[in-house]
Amino acid sequence: MSESRPGLREYAFLVLLAAIWGASFMFTELAIETIPPATTTILRVGLGALTLLVIVRVIGQSLPRGRIWIWIFAAGFFGNALPFTLIAWGQQQIDSGLAAILMALMPLTTILLAHALTDDEKMTPAKLMGVLFGLAGLVVLIGPSKLLLLGGETISQLAVAFAASCYGLNAIITKKLVHLPRRAMVASVLLAGFILLLPVSAISDQPWTLQPSWTSLWAIVVLGIFQTALATLMMMTLISWQGASFFAQINFLIPLFGVFWGALFLAERPSANAWLALVLILIGIAITRGMVPFISNQNRTKA
Repeated sequence: MSESRPGLREYAFLVLLAAIWGASFMFTELAIETIPPATTTILRVGLGALTLLVIVRVIGQSLPRGRIWIWIFAAGFFGNALPFTLIAWGQQQIDSGLAAILMALMPLTTILLAHALTDDEKMTPAKLMGVLFGLAGLVVLIGPSKLLLLGGETISQLAVAFAASCYGLNAIITKKLVHLPRRAMVASVLLAGFILLLPVSAISDQPWTLQPSWTSLWAIVVLGIFQTALATLMMMTLISWQGASFFAQINFLIPLFGVFWGALFLAERPSANAWLALVLILIGIAITRGMVPFISNQNRTKA
């Protein structure tokens, strides 16, 4: 890992990766126009897995063997199969930009899950404050009255928010896999997600009966190759250059790009509530990362 300070190359790479991942919500919106959510996800994950499996074969790596596949399938479920499907399902009712804002909750849900499931990442006052800001953003975005009624659009928003929680849980699961060669590990996780989705897509959608549009098919090709396979390789490169802490700044950029692409190409116009919610969530992330002066991110210890 590089010890040098990040420069123009690293920041340009970070912004490019955020732009690619931010566009995934727009392409998902296009894909689900004629392809149901589960089949959209299995095609995306399958194409991403195939791309990475080819790369793994070319560079001479082998897929892992043995009981580690229990954790690989867990990562495939919580990191790909379930959240991708929930996001696609939710976007049948909500705009792509709104889905991107909801996904900004991911690092905050990771903090809650890490506190509950690990011994070395416990809650601090700053983390708690950041999580509360995120929850306030969620309430502002959906609206207190709609949360009580739980109508169709509210359920869709909560489904995408739950997808953010899945990514948070997957961040903890992935710690069990960090000793594996990275490309082989990611290829295995995508392959596991594809296998898990096969019966779901076959039973719920009967994909052989679908008549997808060319727009939806091209959107899935882009999602599989760029947002899934290529973006994952870029993520690993960036982490190898500057580490996970530098990479975590992408959580500020992805929702902004998600809103931008939706407005530019899908004519979406986020409401004032959506912008306020985004500000609250981003403030919460900033607090948890120790970027707000006078708010300590360390547990207090007795003298």
